[in-house]
Amino acid sequence: MTTPPAPAGPVDPIGADLIALLKALKLGALKDTLPERLALARQHQLSHVAFLELLLADEVSRRESRSATLRSAKAGLDQSMRIDTWNALDDLRYDRSLLSDLVSLRFAEAGHSVLVLGPVGVGKTHLATALGHVAIRRRMTVLCARADKLFARLRAARLDNSVEAEMRRIATVDLLVLDDFALRPLDATETNDFYELVVERHRRKATIVSSNRSPDEWLSMTTDALLAQSAIDRLTSAAHTLVIEGPSYRQRTRPGHGAVDSSEGEVDAR
Repeated sequence: MTTPPAPAGPVDPIGADLIALLKALKLGALKDTLPERLALARQHQLSHVAFLELLLADEVSRRESRSATLRSAKAGLDQSMRIDTWNALDDLRYDRSLLSDLVSLRFAEAGHSVLVLGPVGVGKTHLATALGHVAIRRRMTVLCARADKLFARLRAARLDNSVEAEMRRIATVDLLVLDDFALRPLDATETNDFYELVVERHRRKATIVSSNRSPDEWLSMTTDALLAQSAIDRLTSAAHTLVIEGPSYRQRTRPGHGAVDSSEGEVDAR
């Protein structure tokens, strides 16, 4: 019979003085994991340097996570829509190898576009948002907005003559996620703003567009065919197109269709 390992011994108590020192150094969060790390250090007989490195790595990881959470919220990203919360159900049809490549963000480094297309409810918004979260973790600047709200923001900026600054800010983010594009017709101002954004970002910055319509249909949703065609040609010329097909999440959760995980029901049906 194998003899169980001897207990590692009592863990040194975390006294008030130590907690006060940690807080003074803005390291107060360490007190929650310090007892566990002390036990681990004893068990593996870590040197003082290795133990210190372990503690500092914990703190860096905590700060990176907190920073990413704050930056993703500022970027307009839904915190629940991440790659690790994506439910790749068997009846969803899409190019999984392409998605894996998109997660690498090579498209963003090259200044390419991504089109996430498909019917209502298959998770287009989820995947587009998830790529935004990956970019945040890579320290990229990100802005995620529904197309109609973004155009409304630009329209409002015209009222106080700040539209040029707002356009410049949107045009220069590393990754723009434009959700639900062409869900409804674009008026003359929105068509012009779409054109300006695409031209300014073309091959300089990456753009993700999710839409229920294909690019062939976008033209009929605008008021100026020439401007729209110019923008669409630029946007699609170096685009990676991820088409998702399958039943809607709303249909999965309708009464009598069978129970599903609550997390599936919360996935945005866009």
